[in-house]
Amino acid sequence: MSIVFDQQKQLLTLTTTNSSYQIQIDQLGFLHHLYYGSRTGSQDMSYQHLAQDVAFSGNPVEYRKSRDLSLDIIPQEYTSFGIGDYRVNSIAVINPDGSRTAGFQYVGHEIVKGKYAIPALPAAYDNGDEAETLIITLCDKVTALKLRLYYGVFEKQDIITRCAEIVNDGKAVTTLEKAASVCLDLPFGNWDLMHFWGKHCLERQPERNPIGHCITTIGSTRGMTSHQQNPFIILCDHEATEDHGDCYGMMLAYSGGFKAEIEKNQINSVRAVLGIDDTYFAWKLEPGESFHTPEVILSFADGLTSLSHNYHRFIRHNICRGVHHLQKRPVLINNWEATYFDLDEDKMFALAKEAAALGIDQFVLDDGWFGARYDDNAGLGDWFVNYRKLPNGLDSLISKINGLGMKFGIWVEPEMINEDSDLYRAHPDWPLTDPGREPTFCRNQLVLDMSRKDVRDYLYDCLSRLLSEHNIAYIKWDFNRCISNVYSHALPTDRQGEVSHRFVLGLYELLERLTSNFPNVLFEGCSGGGGRFDAGMLYYTPQIWLSDDTDAIERLTIQGGSSYGYPVCAMGAHVSAAPNHQTGRTTPIYTRGVVAMSGAFGYELDLTKLPASDKDEIRRQVRQYHQDEELIHQGLYYRLTDVTKGYYTAWQFVSEDKSKSLVNLVITGPQPNPEPLHLRFKGLDPDTLYSIEENGLSVSGAALMNSGYTFPRMAGDYPAAQLHLSAISAL
Repeated sequence: MSIVFDQQKQLLTLTTTNSSYQIQIDQLGFLHHLYYGSRTGSQDMSYQHLAQDVAFSGNPVEYRKSRDLSLDIIPQEYTSFGIGDYRVNSIAVINPDGSRTAGFQYVGHEIVKGKYAIPALPAAYDNGDEAETLIITLCDKVTALKLRLYYGVFEKQDIITRCAEIVNDGKAVTTLEKAASVCLDLPFGNWDLMHFWGKHCLERQPERNPIGHCITTIGSTRGMTSHQQNPFIILCDHEATEDHGDCYGMMLAYSGGFKAEIEKNQINSVRAVLGIDDTYFAWKLEPGESFHTPEVILSFADGLTSLSHNYHRFIRHNICRGVHHLQKRPVLINNWEATYFDLDEDKMFALAKEAAALGIDQFVLDDGWFGARYDDNAGLGDWFVNYRKLPNGLDSLISKINGLGMKFGIWVEPEMINEDSDLYRAHPDWPLTDPGREPTFCRNQLVLDMSRKDVRDYLYDCLSRLLSEHNIAYIKWDFNRCISNVYSHALPTDRQGEVSHRFVLGLYELLERLTSNFPNVLFEGCSGGGGRFDAGMLYYTPQIWLSDDTDAIERLTIQGGSSYGYPVCAMGAHVSAAPNHQTGRTTPIYTRGVVAMSGAFGYELDLTKLPASDKDEIRRQVRQYHQDEELIHQGLYYRLTDVTKGYYTAWQFVSEDKSKSLVNLVITGPQPNPEPLHLRFKGLDPDTLYSIEENGLSVSGAALMNSGYTFPRMAGDYPAAQLHLSAISAL
C-alpha cells in the first residue's frame, strides 16, 4: 500500500517508488509535516524535529504550559490563520462575526482506492489501480468551518497530488479571501528557487536563485497563467544539478491567476504556498456549500532531469486525455505567417496543394475567416463565415483540401469580443466591463464574461454548429489578451470577488462540453502563443502553441525552459519563414527543422514562394519526423547543455528501452577558433553497442556517456546537427 497509518504514533506515511511523505497528528490535532524526500520506508521521522526556545512566538492556547512549542516554527500541512503562525498562510477568511481567525484541528481521515476528482476543475486521473487517495478532515471548532485535505498518491509515477476543500458547516456566510492548494514546509537544507519568467514571444525563461530571508512572490494577476510567469516552480538543493541533488517540483493545474509564495524564516525553514491568486479574490461560502481549490502536482527526484521525466510521463498519461493524447499528431501547415488576414479560397487552396505535395498532413485556416474580420479591430464573437472572403463557404475549401488527402483545422478565439461585432451590438453587457468606466482595450478587444451561462451557451452553440456542419479535425483555441475590468454584470455587488475564478470554471465547463461531444477533434490551446501554458489547459488540449516567436534560435530557450515541467509532445512548434517575422534573423531551413521537430511539428510560411531546395528539405523533414515522432514524443528528454548559456545548445531523446536515441545540436553563437563541440550523452545502456546512422560509427553506451562524442566543426550561420543512435548488440 502507498498510504499507511500508524495509529499508535499517529503517523500517515505516503510512499512512491523513490520518495516518502510523512504527516503526524499532534496531541492537539494539528498536522505536522515531518518529511518529504528520498524514500525512508516506515521510519518515524519525528525524531529530527526538536523542541526549541520560541519566546515571542505564538503558542496555541493548549500550548501555554510549554514555551518551546509553537505553530510559528512547526512544519505544517496546511496552515491555520491568526493563531500564532506568522509565516505565509494557506487560508484567509472573514467569519460571520467579522473575525478572521481560522484554526483547523484533526477530526479524522480515510484511505480509499483510486484517485479523487475535483468538481468542475481539471485533475489527474487514474488509469486503473495506479493511485490511492488520502482524505484528512479538520475542523475549526468555533466556526464549524471544515477543511478536507486530499492527497493522490501515484506510487510508480513518483507523483503526489494535493488539493483542499473548504466546507461551511456553520449557520451563516463565511467569506474566503484566500484558499491555497498546497503548503510545503522544508525545515532543513539550503535551497534554490527555480521559476520560469518571460513575456510575449519569450516565455518560460528559467531563472534560479538562492532563497533568502524574505518572502518571494511569483504569480499572475492577469486572469490567466500569463507569459510573465508559469504556475510551476522547483525548490532544489543549492548544489543540485541535472543529474543529482534533491529537487521538489510544484505544478498548479489551473489556467487563471495564481500565486506562489516562498518564505525563509528566522530559523532557516523554507515554506512554499501555491494556489489561486488572491489579489481580487473573495468567495462567499453559504451554509452547506463547499469550495474546491485547484490541484497541485508534487514530485520529488534526484536531479532536475529525473524531476522533468516524472512530470513528462505524468502529464502524458495522467493529465492529457482523449483519443489524441498518446497518438501521433498530424504535421500541419498554418496559413497565418503566410497570409495573415489576407485570405481567400484560391490562396488557401494553393498553399494546401503545395503542402500536400510535400507530405504535410493537415491544413489550418487561421484568423480572418469569420464575421467582418479584415484586421484585428472587428469580428470577434461573430463565429460565422465571411462570405466576401469565402463566397463558396467553408465546405468548398474543406472539400478541396480533403481531396488532397489532408485534414482541415480552423482557428477560433471564443472568449473574446470586438465592439465592432454583431454579438456586441446585441449583448453589450456580455463583456467584462466596470459600470460607468471606459473599459481597457488590448488588441482592440474585450473579454467575454465566461462566468455567465448564456455566454457559454452561445459559444457552445456556435462552435458545436461549426464542428457538426463541417469536416473539421482540429481547433486552435486562442486567447490574445490579459483580463482587466473584472466585473460581471450578471453577479451582485457582493460576489464580484468571485468573477476571476468563475471565469476559469466557465472556460473549463465549455471545453468539457466540446471535447466530450467532439472527441475526435484535436484541440490546441493558445494564448498569444504560450500565455496560458499550464496543466489545466493540457487536461483539455493535449498540445499548446508554445510561443508566437517562431525564430528557431529564440525557440531553443523557450522550448528548453518549458521542458523542465512539460513534455515536448505538448509544445506546438513550427518551421517559419526566413528572415523570421519576429526577429528578422535568417536561419537555415535545416536548423529550423531540427528545432521545430522537438515538439508537435508543423509549418507556418508561404510554401508557394520557396525555392526547390527548401521544398526538398521539407519533404525530408516530414519523412524524418514521422519516423522519429514516437521517440521524440514518448522518449526520455535530456538537456545536454544549459539552455541559457554557451555558444551551442544540445538535447537528446532516448527511448524507454534504451534501444534508440536522437541527439540534436544547434550553434547559437558562432565563435572564432571555437572550442571542440564535445558532448557526453545521457540515458544510454552502458553495456550496449550503438550504431550512429549519420557516420556509421559503432560506439558503446559507456563510452558515449563517460567520455563523450566530438562533433565535426560546423560552419555558416546557425548550423545544426542530428545523430540517430540504434542499439546493435550487447557488449
